Amino acid sequence: MPGFDENIVREYFELNGFLVSQLRKYQVQSRRRQTGEEVELLVFHPAAVGDAGQTGFQLFSADILKIRRAVVVVKAWHSSHFTPAMLKSSPRIFEFIKKEVLPKVESYFSFAADPAGDHVPAAQEPLKKILVLPAVPTSDPQRSEAIELLQAGGVDGIITFSTILENLLRRVEVNHSYQKSDLLQLMRVLKIYDMVTEPQMNLFS
Repeated sequence: MPGFDENIVREYFELNGFLVSQLRKYQVQSRRRQTGEEVELLVFHPAAVGDAGQTGFQLFSADILKIRRAVVVVKAWHSSHFTPAMLKSSPRIFEFIKKEVLPKVESYFSFAADPAGDHVPAAQEPLKKILVLPAVPTSDPQRSEAIELLQAGGVDGIITFSTILENLLRRVEVNHSYQKSDLLQLMRVLKIYDMVTEPQMNLFS
């Protein structure tokens, strides 16, 4: 369910203060994706703080607040064990970083408003290439090899679904009705009925 997974990621960025643009509303199934169709989301944070260069390669929720703009691709292999071998056998993971794709992405960021209301050329802001993955190996040498392969492919940072889900669960409040978001409303109901509790959320860390 690619659309569902993308929606989780979209809610995550929006809840953390990003403006989010979804480039396409359709799903490519019967043919190879064309230039630019690998990109799921463009995100822009008008009030980004700090220096995005100070973040690690694996990004956590405190890190993304330092990022002003990024292109985001979601790979939701929830039932697969993510390994370096998977990266080596799936070179199309890096399609969204190709030189034909990035100029198209840059055109969407031609101008961006800063918090003071002025407009600055987007080219002055670094464009982060972020990959959302189910997980990364937790121990070496597989972890180091996977990160090296991703960095060599041009990826600037990765976010795991566990980081995203933990952040969403912590931020959803039971006394708010999220009628405009089925996902957040479901999380709220689960918390109301104690289906998700603080100890369980710790499992996502």
